[in-house]
Amino acid sequence: MKTAVPPRATFRDVFAVPEFRALWFSEILSVAGDRLALVALTLLVFDRTGSSLLTAVAYASGYLPWVIGGLFLADLADRYPRRSVMVACDLVRAVLVAVMVTPRVPIVALVALLFATTMFAPPFESARAAITPDILAGEQYALGTAVIQTTFLAAQVVGAAGAGVAVAFIHVRPVLVIDAGTFALSALFIGLGTRHRPAAARREAGQSSALGRARDGFALVFGNRALRTLLLFGWLVMFYTVPEGIAAPYAAKLGGGSIATGLVLASTAFSTTIATPLFTRFVRPRRRIDLMGPLAVLTCATLVLTALRPGLAISLVIFSLSAAFGIYQIAANTAFVVRVPTERRAQAFGIANMGVVVGQGAAFVAAGAVTDFVAPAVVIAAWGGVGTAVAVILTLNWRRVSPPGGRHAAGRRPARAAARSSVRLGGSQ
Repeated sequence: MKTAVPPRATFRDVFAVPEFRALWFSEILSVAGDRLALVALTLLVFDRTGSSLLTAVAYASGYLPWVIGGLFLADLADRYPRRSVMVACDLVRAVLVAVMVTPRVPIVALVALLFATTMFAPPFESARAAITPDILAGEQYALGTAVIQTTFLAAQVVGAAGAGVAVAFIHVRPVLVIDAGTFALSALFIGLGTRHRPAAARREAGQSSALGRARDGFALVFGNRALRTLLLFGWLVMFYTVPEGIAAPYAAKLGGGSIATGLVLASTAFSTTIATPLFTRFVRPRRRIDLMGPLAVLTCATLVLTALRPGLAISLVIFSLSAAFGIYQIAANTAFVVRVPTERRAQAFGIANMGVVVGQGAAFVAAGAVTDFVAPAVVIAAWGGVGTAVAVILTLNWRRVSPPGGRHAAGRRPARAAARSSVRLGGSQ
């Protein structure tokens, strides 16, 4: 007797879940709020001091906290109820941003406040990533992840652009007031729109220190071959997003100005926004896993074409294709969450997010430094070549862990069984 094949999940099914809608609205507000605070405060610092160095320090303070937050705060969402962690992070950020509005706050204090505000982003994002599989099951989770990732990117772009426009018309302090309001509204959506769930991990007496828990988190994700490979697939983003970091010099080399720079940045965001929902909606889960490695290779390899010194139009096509191939991240994310025990999920996502943010920042700085001596097109091609080599190695490793068409690839392995096996640290599956 044949078992009827269940109908495939749709985006309508995902948005029909009230808890996910609350989570989605919260994500829009929180991410846009982060960008508003970062851009507005950076502009304020430059306006007050005229110093490029202090302005760069202020901007960096929006990224460096991901190291601390990712290492030492992400596991809060495992040890405490995830809804409570998200609400607390939003409320703390609302208060910190509100303090920035206080008249005559010294520049050093403003930068410190921004640093502290951003430090609560990693535990919020870790809690959000960890609670999503509890809200959406099976194929709905993959679609929901696509929605969240697309929203995250769009909210960053809109938040940054909106901050620039808002500062120009209503100045910095009103923008910061709006920013504080976004965090407060986000907390309201989470608090009222999602249900309470107990902490995933037990808080036992005599538990290890924050440093010990961070060490255990790294042992979890790097001590298991499958998790390590999936994590590194995620970190490939530091190679194929380099065009964003040197978009201005690349456009200038082609004789373009601010419009050309904007087109380079928009090309990656636009193609990702289109490709992500199409990939998750029309490519079956089993096929997504099988395509993960080849797509990762293509994501980086496509950038090697810039070595041919194409014009602006062809460059935009290259960057768009590279970003579109980056949809493999959906498959990597889904496979990653299946293999992480639920009681360690937030910490694992915290480490993953930390690597992405820090890796991108380091890659942008390094590429920018090299671009002072080497043509931007050559820099991008070289970065793409190195990324391609790494992607090929990861693909070969993944095929040993999860052969094409196998039960891992099919996505049918029960989450609990995967979680149990992934706890066997120091070995491979």
